[in-house]
Amino acid sequence: MGFFILGIVIFLGGYILSRMLNDKRSVYGKPAMAIGTGVVLIGIITASVVQIDSGHVGVQKLYGNVQSGVLYSGLHFINPLLDIEPIETRTQNYTMSGVHNEGDKAGDDAIRVLSADGLEVTIDLTVLFRVIPESAPNLFKQTGLDYKDKIVRPISRTKIRDNAVYYDAVSLYSTKRDEFQARIYKAIEDDFAKRGLLLENLLIRNISLPTSVKNAIESKINAEQEAQKMEFVLQKERQEADRKRVEAQGIADYQRIISESLTDKQLQYEQIKTMKELAASSNAKIIVMGKGSTPMILDAK
Repeated sequence: MGFFILGIVIFLGGYILSRMLNDKRSVYGKPAMAIGTGVVLIGIITASVVQIDSGHVGVQKLYGNVQSGVLYSGLHFINPLLDIEPIETRTQNYTMSGVHNEGDKAGDDAIRVLSADGLEVTIDLTVLFRVIPESAPNLFKQTGLDYKDKIVRPISRTKIRDNAVYYDAVSLYSTKRDEFQARIYKAIEDDFAKRGLLLENLLIRNISLPTSVKNAIESKINAEQEAQKMEFVLQKERQEADRKRVEAQGIADYQRIISESLTDKQLQYEQIKTMKELAASSNAKIIVMGKGSTPMILDAK
C-alpha cells in the first residue's frame, strides 16, 4: 500500500509539472508520470501478494471490517485493499505460578482458592491451548490479539475457584487431584470453545496447603509408617514363635518315637557293646558290677 500511495503522489506531481509549468520544465513531468505509474503498479502487485507463515492464519480486514474467511499458510493473491492480520494457531501455554518469574506474570501469580473445609489452597497451573483456525476472524473481532489476558487467564482462574469448593484441602492435595483436574478441564474447555480457543491440556504443577495442614499430614504419615513398622515387627515375632513351636513339636515327636522304639534287650545290647569297647581300650579300667544295677567303670590311673 505504501508503494501505491507513493506512486500516486509521483504521478500527480509529474502531471502537474507537464500541464501547469512552461515547456522547459515539462520535460521532467512526463518521466515523473512514468515513474509514478511504475511505482503504482509495483504497489498494486506487492499489495496483492501476501505470505502466511507456517503455524499461522491470516485474518482479512477491509477498511476495518473483519472478513469471514481466513488465509492458511502459504502464498496468496488478494485484494490489494485488504489488510492481513496474522494469528498464531500453534500450541501456546499460559502459566500461573507462585515462583518469581516462572509464570507469564512477574511475581507471585499463583491461584489461591478456598476448599470445602474453608482452608486456603495455592495452585500453580499451566494451560495449553491453541486458536481454532476457522474461529480466528470471530476471535479477532470480539477479543483482539490479547486473548491470553482477556480469555485464558480470567476463565482459568475463575473455573478453578468455582470448582475447588467441592473438595476439602487434603483431597485436593492427594486422592481427588486427578478428579479435580478433569472437572476444571471440562469447565474451561467449554468456555474456550465458545470463544474460538481449543483447550489441549491442563497441568496442575503444584498444590500448596497451609502450614498447619502440612504438619498434620506429616504427623499422620509418620504415625502410619510407625504403625506399619510395628506390624512388621509383630509379624516377624509371630513367625519366629511359629518356627520355635514347630521345632519343639519336632523334638517332642522325635523323643516320643525313640522312647517307643527302645526295648530292654536293645538297651542291654548297647550296654554290653559299650563295655566291650571300654575293655578293649589300652588304658587301665576298673569295672564295678552291682546286682541289678548298671556296671561302673573307673580309670585305674
